[in-house]
Amino acid sequence: MVVCTNSSGNEPGADLRLAGLLGLRPGVRRTLLCLHVCSAGLVTLRVAKDIAENNRGARVLVACAQAMAMLFGAPDGVPLDLVVAMSLFGDGSGAAVVGADPADDGPAERPIFHVVSAAQATVPGTDRAVVMSLSETGIVNSQSRLSVEVPRLVRGAIEQCLADALEPLGLPVAGSDGGGGVNWNRLFWAVHPGGRAILDTYEAALGLEPGKLAASRHVLSEYGNMMGATVIFVLDEIRRRRRNRDGAEHEEDCEWGVMTGLGPGLTVETIVLHAAGCWDEI
Repeated sequence: MVVCTNSSGNEPGADLRLAGLLGLRPGVRRTLLCLHVCSAGLVTLRVAKDIAENNRGARVLVACAQAMAMLFGAPDGVPLDLVVAMSLFGDGSGAAVVGADPADDGPAERPIFHVVSAAQATVPGTDRAVVMSLSETGIVNSQSRLSVEVPRLVRGAIEQCLADALEPLGLPVAGSDGGGGVNWNRLFWAVHPGGRAILDTYEAALGLEPGKLAASRHVLSEYGNMMGATVIFVLDEIRRRRRNRDGAEHEEDCEWGVMTGLGPGLTVETIVLHAAGCWDEI
């Protein structure tokens, strides 16, 4: 099992507590990740993918539990944009199971997404742009102007980061103009909704059609930014929309997709997904 949380820094930690609550065997292998903030969910899934692929027949429980209390503080002396940012956050938890080989016996498994590849890229010169630290008063963002700085950095770097992650796979996403560009609308999108400005920036930078980020926008409006747990909510919302056929019409034909999120650094996490199975059976 791989667990990410920002609600504690204890050892034994939340991973051992969760294993006990679930009644897992004492020999289960546990990995605990802390303070990865918005990118935590993607990092956890990336680590689970590597474990599953290197342990034949393994099933990896991914669990993300985020409590936002450690991010809140008194407004005195806090920059206004950080006060606004705090209003975006919410508590949340989510879980998924990752495996690499079909089970030889037992109940049939029906995967929802195939995790095809995972990549991480740090935008050069941004190592001090978004900084999180743990202090006596909780988790502190030591940089201000997040609402302005992060969208600007995303706008200038996100397309190249995504292109680098997808290029080795040879996916059918070439633009229709024959100029060698990428038509990002040929993919479905599971973007971590750090905030409305971040989602707007993705749309503008990639030329995404209206509705491509509908699942991310819905989760943000209903639950807020739950850090690492948010992308699991987004994946579940995409699953629900495809099953019920209530998403945008062009989404139904997209077999390939991208899950992406941002972490301090500024670090871009990217996971390429392939829709699996018949959505009517999910």
